[in-house]
Amino acid sequence: MTDHPTTLSILRDLIGFPTVSRDPNRDLIDYCASYLKSIGASVDIITAEAGRKANLYATIGPQDVPGVMLSGHTDVVPVDGQAWSKPPFEAVVEDGRVYGRGTADMKGFVASALFCASKAADRQLTTPLHLALSHDEEIGCVGVHSLIDMLADAPVKPAMCIVGEPTSMAIATGHKGKTAIEAMCIGSAAHSALAPQAVNAIHLACDLISQIRHLQDDIAVNGTQDTAYDIPYTTLHAGLVTGGVALNIVPDHAVVTFEIRNLTTDNPDKILDRLRSAIAPVIAAARQRVPHADIAFNVINAYPGLDTPLDDALVEMLAGLTGSDQRIKVAFGTEGGLFLQKLSIPAVVCGPGSMAQGHKADEFVTLAQLDACDAMLAALVDRLEHGVG
Repeated sequence: MTDHPTTLSILRDLIGFPTVSRDPNRDLIDYCASYLKSIGASVDIITAEAGRKANLYATIGPQDVPGVMLSGHTDVVPVDGQAWSKPPFEAVVEDGRVYGRGTADMKGFVASALFCASKAADRQLTTPLHLALSHDEEIGCVGVHSLIDMLADAPVKPAMCIVGEPTSMAIATGHKGKTAIEAMCIGSAAHSALAPQAVNAIHLACDLISQIRHLQDDIAVNGTQDTAYDIPYTTLHAGLVTGGVALNIVPDHAVVTFEIRNLTTDNPDKILDRLRSAIAPVIAAARQRVPHADIAFNVINAYPGLDTPLDDALVEMLAGLTGSDQRIKVAFGTEGGLFLQKLSIPAVVCGPGSMAQGHKADEFVTLAQLDACDAMLAALVDRLEHGVG
């Protein structure tokens, strides 16, 4: 048996890498790769942005049979403008908590997964353990696509996936999908004194936002409901509006950036079609004055939802590993839906900490939650040694 760093000591190291999504994550990936190679893991690194960013995929145990994949992201959200009382990129342990950016979301799980890998390396696994670490999750599960492409060409794919986003170690079987859209509102410029002769692009944007709100109200009352979610229906939300140059110029361009967070039973493309139909009269009226007036949609990012059946073998296995009967669905998205959609790999979400602590100043995960995650993954290693299923 080999002595290995603890989950806490690994977490200290991980927090020290300021891997905000806008910045490189390569130093952290190289740290993880070096650690995993030192324990005998097979490691692949998939680079992006001329090597500034990378994904990592590692395997411990046999290479010729499907295993269990632990998936986590390595990027974190910014700390700009937040009133931290502790250094955000230095793990501080106080009163049973570990403070630092990413402790909950989700370097706590990554640290536990690396610790688990070291334990797995000391065993004779009959089913392999895989680690998948990705970049740019926080901006819409962007970075993981190259890792998925690599796995799509692999001769053997993982049999199942545990995404370690913070769920307080409850088993999350589902989350909504997300589609982000930029709507380009095109009008015509004019002196503001002649405004009625032009088409105000900001006014078009306001008309679009009004239709988004009407559609949301209808979905909330008449749409599909899933009471496992805090918000049990598909939601639409306008988050950014830009346009205009000066007060005395009628703006000819404006952009509304909005999102759809859909239940897996709702098709976001059909929701967009409903919105296009609703704004068609607005565009037609604008074109009576300016033929080129328009509101054009451009999908800038999307990922699918996740809805794993409660009786799936992965859910039953994880219940045995955690000893928990709690099943939830989470409001935030993960790469789990992509693994299922692109690779047919079933996924659940289960990890230490609470998203209520994520994305805010003095983010933390409790030592008790880290211990619970370590215990779950230790039980997983036992199953991998003797065979899953």
